[in-house]
Amino acid sequence: MLDTVLEALDTGARARGGPLPPGGPEAVAARVRETAGEILPDQGDPHALRTLVHVFAEGAADPAHPLCAAHLHCPPLAIATAADLAASALNPSLDSWDQAPAASELETLVARALAKEIYGDGRQEASRTPDSLVTTGGTESNQVALLLAREACDGAVRLVCGDNAHHSLARAAWLLGLPEPVVVPAPAGTLDPAALDETLTRLDGPLLVAATAGTTDAGLIDPLPEIAARCAAHGARLHIDAAYGGGLLFSTRHRAALTGLDAADTVTLDLHKLGWQPIAAGLLAVKDPRDLTALRQRADYLNAADDTEAGLPDLLGRSMRTTRRPDVLKLAVTLKTLGRSGLGTLVDQVCARAREFAALVHDHPGFVLHGPPVISTVLFRPADATDATVAAVRRALFTDGSAVLGRTRLDGRLWLKATLLNPATGPDDLAALLHLVAARRATLVEGHTPR
Repeated sequence: MLDTVLEALDTGARARGGPLPPGGPEAVAARVRETAGEILPDQGDPHALRTLVHVFAEGAADPAHPLCAAHLHCPPLAIATAADLAASALNPSLDSWDQAPAASELETLVARALAKEIYGDGRQEASRTPDSLVTTGGTESNQVALLLAREACDGAVRLVCGDNAHHSLARAAWLLGLPEPVVVPAPAGTLDPAALDETLTRLDGPLLVAATAGTTDAGLIDPLPEIAARCAAHGARLHIDAAYGGGLLFSTRHRAALTGLDAADTVTLDLHKLGWQPIAAGLLAVKDPRDLTALRQRADYLNAADDTEAGLPDLLGRSMRTTRRPDVLKLAVTLKTLGRSGLGTLVDQVCARAREFAALVHDHPGFVLHGPPVISTVLFRPADATDATVAAVRRALFTDGSAVLGRTRLDGRLWLKATLLNPATGPDDLAALLHLVAARRATLVEGHTPR
């Protein structure tokens, strides 16, 4: 079966021929319907594995392709993918120890190791040692962070965030029945500490400030030390969404960009971004583990009191989910195989590729660069193009399947977004990406044929 899957992945990728299947949504849907046929036939099809993996791969957006650079969607490490296979085969569920004996201990080791990366190795009491929870990603981590803040503040807290914050924070406030978030201007793309200070001065009641280390739009990092100082002065809790930028912790060269991260009460990490993990691989780090008591639940069939007293670990308070996949195995394998230096090298490589691509854009007379990259996101647009043309260029690349770029609106204009998360991307790939955009831009200008 593994041979069948690997062969079908290969033939599917060859049939696709690029980073994205050509033809757009209707053409892809038609190919899937034609190849898949009846999904629930009366009699089973022994070739279904080969057939469906092939069409799945043929119609995929391939994050390992150097011209697939739209989103925070990384090419997973082979070692992590192999570990994920073992997790699927054994199928533990981390909602009780008797379903996941070794996985539960691995989760403890990984959770504490990553919390230590954020909060350091200070001498805390055992009951105050920072901890982290494994989540499905940044959205769940942000939601749990707001829940812990609400419960730590006796059920009432108001979210204060910049207008650069991830949409999941406002959604989490809505889901948890919290007041409408107070949004602070971020005119330069990052949260303004002076505006935050003014906002905290005029607000009453328990407050939770959410800062961002790696914005989705441009990969920017809020001024974390200044924000932390404002929160301390006003007695506000601090959550930092480092779903994107948290991976900089592994890099000796770039770690300083996260100075101030350890001041946060909670921190979101997402290692299916700058951690090169198969989805999902999120974490929520917690400075004071006593905050986690809010998640405690008792279900006799999972964590009976007498079992817990007898020494069986209680896993039900480690998540808002009950059934939980052992995503920790791929994390543990990756951390131990590559180590901090190996992961840091990958981080350094993608950050360097972003600087190289930004330099190409800056030096090209046909393009405008939004600004130097902070992490690995580069925003650019064809010079003198309208927003409609920028959007049309991106869709044209989609339709022919030649390149995948994101989009974002900043400073009142629409920008193309290259999110470079592939360490194997080289200078020739970067030049090819820029050439493709220029060629598609030229074809959209009436009477102009690109050379």
